[in-house]
Amino acid sequence: MCGITGILSLSPKDDLTKPIRAMTRTINYRGPDGDGFWKDDKMGIALGHRRLAILDLSPAGHQPMQSASGRFVMSYNGEIYNYLYLQAALEEKGHKFRGHSDTEVLLTAFEEYGVQKTLEKISGMFAIILWDRLEGTITLLRDPLGKKPLYIGWAGDSLLMASELKALKAAPDFKPEVNPDVQALYLKYACVPAPYSIYKNTWQLLPGHSLTLNPEKLEERQNLTEMMVPFWSPSDIIEKGHISRQQPHNDETVIGDFSKLLSQCVRERMISDVPLGAFLSGGIDSSTIVALMQKQSSRPVKTFSIGFEAEGFNEAEFAKEVANHLGTEHHEMYLTPKDALDVIPDLPRIYDEPFADISQIPTYLVSKFAREHVTVALSGDGGDELLGGYRRHFLIPPIWGKLNKMPHSVRKALGRMLSTLNAGGLNALWPKRDVLLSDSIAKLSGLMRQDDWVGVHDFLLGFWEDPYKIVPDAQYLPLPFNDRKKLPDNLSFAEELMWRDSISYLPNDILTKVDRASMAVSLEARAPLLDKRLYEHVWGLPEHMKIRGGKGKWLLRQVLARHIPEEMFDRPKKGFSPPLAEWLLGDLRGWAEELLRPERLEANGFNPKPVTQAWDLHQSGQRNIPAQLWAILMYQAWKEKEKS
Repeated sequence: MCGITGILSLSPKDDLTKPIRAMTRTINYRGPDGDGFWKDDKMGIALGHRRLAILDLSPAGHQPMQSASGRFVMSYNGEIYNYLYLQAALEEKGHKFRGHSDTEVLLTAFEEYGVQKTLEKISGMFAIILWDRLEGTITLLRDPLGKKPLYIGWAGDSLLMASELKALKAAPDFKPEVNPDVQALYLKYACVPAPYSIYKNTWQLLPGHSLTLNPEKLEERQNLTEMMVPFWSPSDIIEKGHISRQQPHNDETVIGDFSKLLSQCVRERMISDVPLGAFLSGGIDSSTIVALMQKQSSRPVKTFSIGFEAEGFNEAEFAKEVANHLGTEHHEMYLTPKDALDVIPDLPRIYDEPFADISQIPTYLVSKFAREHVTVALSGDGGDELLGGYRRHFLIPPIWGKLNKMPHSVRKALGRMLSTLNAGGLNALWPKRDVLLSDSIAKLSGLMRQDDWVGVHDFLLGFWEDPYKIVPDAQYLPLPFNDRKKLPDNLSFAEELMWRDSISYLPNDILTKVDRASMAVSLEARAPLLDKRLYEHVWGLPEHMKIRGGKGKWLLRQVLARHIPEEMFDRPKKGFSPPLAEWLLGDLRGWAEELLRPERLEANGFNPKPVTQAWDLHQSGQRNIPAQLWAILMYQAWKEKEKS
């Protein structure tokens, strides 16, 4: 796990040493074990690298690395988990290796098989900048599900590349100008969805995509989104699995096959030359990963959990129970409100562009806690998207099925009426009604106003339903996960939601959060449930292997039940978030009110009126909407950091 940087100049004339070093220096925490640089001023190319040494701690693993023939030069962030299998195959073809890093194996595979064929063979997480001296091209690659980030942006006539935006900002000609269209998208989703970045002329490489550029054919300030090409597509995987999903499946056979494959994915992620452990929340996903780790380990696995003192927000007690049953070396830490609140001023630096998933705070704190003991931590991320674990996957389809039986125009009219009543009439008639009732009415109203499942998912995923009222200068931008033409055929409503989560919420929110939080403390996070082989396997199974009996993650539950008693995990999920609603009424109120002053909102491109109304509704107890307010607050805090 590392940090990578690159510069491609369209008019090579200057020494690139100073800018590439400046860019790389800004992300030193992503790789505290050393740096490396390579450049060819004549060709206008420079690569930088910060190293977090995990495999092959010797200089033989140093990057940027050149291939044996000298054709390829690569700066790479990530891990190839099946690299030992790949290395053995390459050795059979006569290749010799100087060290035992996955970087060298990857470069050798590019030489032997070519880029596309290598991508088909590898399993891992990665962001790659690859210079091909023979073809005179640079190729950017991002792993299939988007675990590792890669930003691209113009600075004059130079194209910049880096793991994080702050590295681009260190280049002398980069102009960080906020894109109001993306600002509106951020308010909608509480994160910046790929392929966009918060800045103009700057993008994120989409998950599972490549971008190959020839400097001689590239135009300055060219929009690069149209040149991104998929090498692995969830839609294609789902289409290929259609026939298999229709076949009869035996429960025991399916459970056994899934358990075997997941165990292999866990085992491959336990390969490390540095101390390794796991996050353990006590939930189904992380408990399964830890159980499979402990089964394959000769010593107690180091596990880490944090808890909150506030009632209803603490899963640490469940994590401890699971750890005791499995016999892990468990470490736990309870957070006070002050512990969490003290992190807030640093969030804009850690997340680098606006980001407002409130679980960003505990994710950072548990990463920091784990880093005191280990350098690598396995997590349970991905189980919800893969196996139908979110409530929207198993609760919303039957509700929508009933609502959708109404005539379209009638349903939408009733939804609008409910919305109007909730905003005004009910407040006057019943000013002290339960805030939960208000929120439930708002959600039902929103569901009724949607046209189809894409609208339903967008509403459920969204924070501000109409962000264009709040960012009046914004124009609509298309998003890959809103393209109905890319929807695979023959999916149930629940499967449609799961597919869309895996290409939207997972990479843009969950994996962004985990990457920034863990890398801020130089910790490598690995997610076995997000192995592409597992994704391909599960999408060959019918829905009832994922959702059954009104519950999600049926298959994962069966695997876990082989290791711990069912009563330890068959309970309502509490989540991994602090009590934000209470904080906004108490400890954070003064800080929030200062950031939400109308003149400060207006200065940052917001229409203050709807924001102020939302704040007043929350403070009066009429609505419980901390997530929407947090999105505004995190943007305002980020802008303050920008100005400083």
